[in-house]
Amino acid sequence: MQRLTLEGIATAWARSAREGEVLLRRQRPTLIVCDIRLPDGSGEALLTRLMPELGGTPIIVVTAFGDVAQAVRLLRAGADDYVEKPFPAQLLIDKLAAYSGWSAPLRPADDGAGWRSPAMQTLRRHLLKLARVDTTVLLGGESGAGKEVAARALHESGRAEAGRAAAPFVAVNCAAIPAELLESQIFGHERGAFTGATERQPGFAERAAGGTLFLDEVAELGPAPQAKLLRLLQERRFTRLGGREELPLQARIVAASNADLRARVAEGRFREDLYYRLAVVELAVPPLRERPEDLGALAAHFLRHFAQAFAREAPELTAPAFDALLAHRWPGNVRELRNRIERAMVLAEGPRLEPADLFPERQAQEAPPLSLAEARDAAEREHIRRVLARSGSRVGDAAQLLGISRTTLWERMKRLGIKG
Repeated sequence: MQRLTLEGIATAWARSAREGEVLLRRQRPTLIVCDIRLPDGSGEALLTRLMPELGGTPIIVVTAFGDVAQAVRLLRAGADDYVEKPFPAQLLIDKLAAYSGWSAPLRPADDGAGWRSPAMQTLRRHLLKLARVDTTVLLGGESGAGKEVAARALHESGRAEAGRAAAPFVAVNCAAIPAELLESQIFGHERGAFTGATERQPGFAERAAGGTLFLDEVAELGPAPQAKLLRLLQERRFTRLGGREELPLQARIVAASNADLRARVAEGRFREDLYYRLAVVELAVPPLRERPEDLGALAAHFLRHFAQAFAREAPELTAPAFDALLAHRWPGNVRELRNRIERAMVLAEGPRLEPADLFPERQAQEAPPLSLAEARDAAEREHIRRVLARSGSRVGDAAQLLGISRTTLWERMKRLGIKG
């Protein structure tokens, strides 16, 4: 505890299973470190009981030599890693750094789901650094990949001295606002500024206060709105439509686009000076097909979300259904995954979701039955993929979970066509 405090890591210490359960039900930490042996019970039982409620919160298990089998069981149940006592303090600190960014606690949306893949961990680290400053950020990525989720994570991680996390997060879909209304929507207007303006109306920039103004689909702005946005970024001041008083822009601006803004600049469709004002730091949110490690956590999150929304038990996602998720290319990214799970839960008739529930359009194209050898290979392929996804694509860890050597696993992966 003392070493963690010296490293600047905020900790909450539960000295028993009972205290731990009360603590975890009261607040959601960034990361959990739990001993398997507790004074009043089993850490394994505690984590197994609470794991469905913990979402994607990373879990590191502390175990003695004789309890390694229990730690492996917990890894299979959803824990992320374990350390074996006795261990040097730096080992635990390194693992905390790998699974969590304690320098500015990041609390991504969707209960931490979707941040396990190496690509998203890299994005997470960049957001943590940006949370300490007020730099303007441009988020790129395909539609539905999670740009607003990343923007909200950055906002919620805002440095304490700036007070960003407690201030508003105001999202603006630039493509949905008519050009003639954009100025009054973003900057607000005074009474009598135009026909129908019967009272003063604050705009998005004013309502964001000291928080975050998120400008989505910024590539769809026309020439006149681009000029007004450039002036806002340059001067950090604005005036309500029909008013004279200049107001300071206190919010951080985060912009997002699924279009290639550099190409738009080259085509003359987007101002170059505005692009460089927005892209002080430019980050890309990777598409879902490039981060299969996030599929399991995202699917579990949406199952829980819609189970709660529909006041029913969350259905079980069968192994063939999970294999179908891994095989899909996800052109609609996370938004498509959400929609498929919602539709499946509305229309499915049983307590288990099968591939046909998630991909009903494929029913008319059913393949002939597999041979016995093909079925064995398919089952082995699916199991290896699931374990690789659970271990974050770390082949050595996956081999340990499967009870085989790393070399044997590489040979199986090569024979079954599984990419490492």
